[in-house]
Amino acid sequence: MSNIATTTSGSLPRTQALIEANAARALADDGFSLQSTTELDELTARAVSDVVEKQRAAGITLVGDGEFGKAMSNPVDYGAWWSYSFQRVSGLSLTEVNAFNEAPVRSEPGAVRLTSFLDRRDRQLFPAVYAEAVEVGRNATAFPTTTGPLAYRGQDAVASDIRNLKSALADGEQGFLTAIAPGSASRVRNEHYATDEEHLFAWADALREEYRAIVDAGLILQLDDPSLAENWDQINPAPTVAEYQAFTRLRVEALNHAIDGLPKEQIRLHLCWGSWHGPHTTDIELQDILPVILKANVGSISFEAANARHEHEFGVWADAAVPDDLVLVPGVVGHATNVVEHPELVAQRIRRFAGIVGADRVIASTDCGLGGRIHPDLAWAKLAALGEGARRA
Repeated sequence: MSNIATTTSGSLPRTQALIEANAARALADDGFSLQSTTELDELTARAVSDVVEKQRAAGITLVGDGEFGKAMSNPVDYGAWWSYSFQRVSGLSLTEVNAFNEAPVRSEPGAVRLTSFLDRRDRQLFPAVYAEAVEVGRNATAFPTTTGPLAYRGQDAVASDIRNLKSALADGEQGFLTAIAPGSASRVRNEHYATDEEHLFAWADALREEYRAIVDAGLILQLDDPSLAENWDQINPAPTVAEYQAFTRLRVEALNHAIDGLPKEQIRLHLCWGSWHGPHTTDIELQDILPVILKANVGSISFEAANARHEHEFGVWADAAVPDDLVLVPGVVGHATNVVEHPELVAQRIRRFAGIVGADRVIASTDCGLGGRIHPDLAWAKLAALGEGARRA
């Protein structure tokens, strides 16, 4: 077996200095954007350089910036991973209704409609568990509403992300940056567009500029779209699988619209069931959504394959019509447990997928972002296990 490439799914533990600097940032006039300073920009650049070096030391071959350049008020807030996009798109404003607590108001195709983030069926089954989970229901990040035409305004921010990562890369080294996909971004309330479909494709048009900037810089673009899987648990009453597939197919079409004309070998789709610590008993089965996900015009797909709820689904990939040029990026270490995976277990997990598509089409990764989900020391121990497991595989 040839050498196995390794990567992460994006978020990595921020330094305490970076956390404190972000927490001290002032809000802009719109009430949810966070203002930047020269001092913070310099601190971020140094932190990105350091986190890239730490990834190399752990054995990661396709490195990222840890998402350090993405503004958020608290790295463990529910939804904070996507709140950065609010500062990069105009047409949003704070209203009396917060999208975190209230459902979107417009109907979806086939009468399938998302409900509140706090109304998930898993939460209803385990109310006592979720009542004790400090990360769920904690909402320091303001969630806006679409009140006008959406347009991209994050040119300086994405340019800074690109500059910081490329400055940290060695000659010939490849890196990746994450960006929210249209399906996940469009989960904010819509009070402007006539339909949710119009709202969804407006997000696709707005975010396309960020996608192109990353690809044009020669970097890998990772499109984060956990909504493709986790929306299932946020629809009450539960839809049929066929209804949900139609609901999800529209979001894949919006994603393809946003990346049309971009080289797919530079585009990676990240799929997950949400990184919050919970039972996840109402996660949809991979076999029910994979045929739709495989319609995405991307070169690789990152997905959860290590946690106890989804590790068994590796066999679904063996039975699926996987395109011959698609690279699989399975998670082989997880964010859902403090137990650090043994390198031999990591190697076994890698070999499963190498046996399906070949070692040259596997990049070993993390299930989801490690930043804010486990202690930083454990995150780096898991990445070291990932690197060693890939070496053994």
